[in-house]
Amino acid sequence: MRVSVQEAPFDLAAELHGFGGDGMGAIVTFTGVVRDNAQGNLVAMEIEHYPGMTQSALTQIATDAIERWSLGDVLVIHRHGRLKPGEQIMMVATASRHRKDAFEAAEFLMDYLKSRAPFWKKEITGGGADWVAARDEDEAALDRW
Repeated sequence: MRVSVQEAPFDLAAELHGFGGDGMGAIVTFTGVVRDNAQGNLVAMEIEHYPGMTQSALTQIATDAIERWSLGDVLVIHRHGRLKPGEQIMMVATASRHRKDAFEAAEFLMDYLKSRAPFWKKEITGGGADWVAARDEDEAALDRW
């Protein structure tokens, strides 16, 4: 298991090189990117966090996935700082002997990172800046777990 909270960009291929190990029949990945919800006006997204608390929370979410599914490996990367539209924000990867565990664990990680990871996001447009509010549908996604 590896969990990284970082400002620097990451290379998907490099991160997946050697991921999973022997005996794994499925590797599932998801990469989140900054999207322009401001209809062409988004200049950047500023992502803030408390380093120790964030690392601990992401590690616990990843540990929960390992305890719940039969996984051989888990990778969670989440960036912070100022990101432009199209840049990668986060990545999760899961490895398992069977695809069902890998897919379900990846979905679990994505849902919990979206709703429970202690990050604060601010959208910066040409007209100012606004904090991104929590969405009801993101909270509702946790109900299935």
